[in-house]
Amino acid sequence: MSHFIVIGAGQAGSSLVAKLRKDGFDGEITLIGAEDSLPYQRPPLSKAYLLGEMEKERLFLRPESFYHENNISLRLGQPVTAIDSSAKTVTVGREVLSYDQLALTTGSAPHRLPAEIGGDLAGVHVVRTLQDIDALAPAVNEGARALIVGGGYIGLEAAAVCAKRGVSVTLVEMASRILQRVACAETSGYFRTLHQEHGVEICEGIGLKQLCGDAGHVSTAELSDGRCLNVDFVVVGVGVAPTTDLAQLAGVDLDNGIKVDAQGRTSDAYIWAAGDCASFPYLGQRIRLESVPNAIDQAEVVAANLLGAQQDYVAQPWFWSDQYDVKLQIAGLNTGFDTVVTRAGQARSMSFWYYKGDDLLAVDAMNEPRAYMVAKRLIDQKKTADKSVVADPDADLKPLLKA
Repeated sequence: MSHFIVIGAGQAGSSLVAKLRKDGFDGEITLIGAEDSLPYQRPPLSKAYLLGEMEKERLFLRPESFYHENNISLRLGQPVTAIDSSAKTVTVGREVLSYDQLALTTGSAPHRLPAEIGGDLAGVHVVRTLQDIDALAPAVNEGARALIVGGGYIGLEAAAVCAKRGVSVTLVEMASRILQRVACAETSGYFRTLHQEHGVEICEGIGLKQLCGDAGHVSTAELSDGRCLNVDFVVVGVGVAPTTDLAQLAGVDLDNGIKVDAQGRTSDAYIWAAGDCASFPYLGQRIRLESVPNAIDQAEVVAANLLGAQQDYVAQPWFWSDQYDVKLQIAGLNTGFDTVVTRAGQARSMSFWYYKGDDLLAVDAMNEPRAYMVAKRLIDQKKTADKSVVADPDADLKPLLKA
């Protein structure tokens, strides 16, 4: 009987094993996770769960009974210590498991501050795992003082939650503007204003120089502009890196993550990868997507290919972020854009459409679900949109889908 092992019990890993059973695989399946918890969804961690609006059990992607009923062996809290790709074995603790096919869905890990600038002090947090949020939650109280390091979406979401809980928040971003790596200046401006209206101090072009502690707990932060802030806790949101240590043990090729082909296969014919950890071909380039939709869709394609489907993964990138009463929805990838067209809405509603020449690449839509859905369909169908129509807030966008 064939044995498929999946290492990484997050969104991608859970989706992959569920799809295998749904598609009729009747062999052995083992899902291995380094964390003790059942596979869970990450996006609510730093929002609803941290705010106390969601119980831990509601985070779980599937109940424990699902895995029992589908004869999926869960090995939780048991990190893999070795992979021997020539012998086709995985070592978990002191146990050696043989596999016929192996899938790596190991995700990504947050960058941490160096210990030499105080990154190892108590009270310095990242927001990635359930354990991270459980450690942070007791500090997020009204009247506390927080420093957020990093003005990407993780940092901004953390700032929003802290501000909603009555925390005094200062956010520092080394680049000249927040969201500089991922969004246009217009989107940066929108969220800068939003946070400032909620009392968050946004410091752009300013970095963190040093954290200092009192009895091992962070107490002050020295910034690159010479200011020294008193802080009760720090949240670090300076990006993530693909988790590739096990792929290195297995000897597969790496390229900004675990390098896979269009079907999700690595340089080893018996090892596959999906989710945040995998880089794959997309429109003539190689990309890696850090999103729930990509984790699910790519994992399900890999599951089908493990069963012989020979199906290429065709990514349709989309993302979202919730901050205060604003839902940001993003479709497409804005890499290489040269023009941004603004479509105004009501109150906080607005969308920014990215073009390269006349080609529509992506959209950022804030509280504009209709504009987002039209833009996403256009991008998925590789169609464009007349800029003058997009820029006219009174124009109906639906006819663009028929053009």
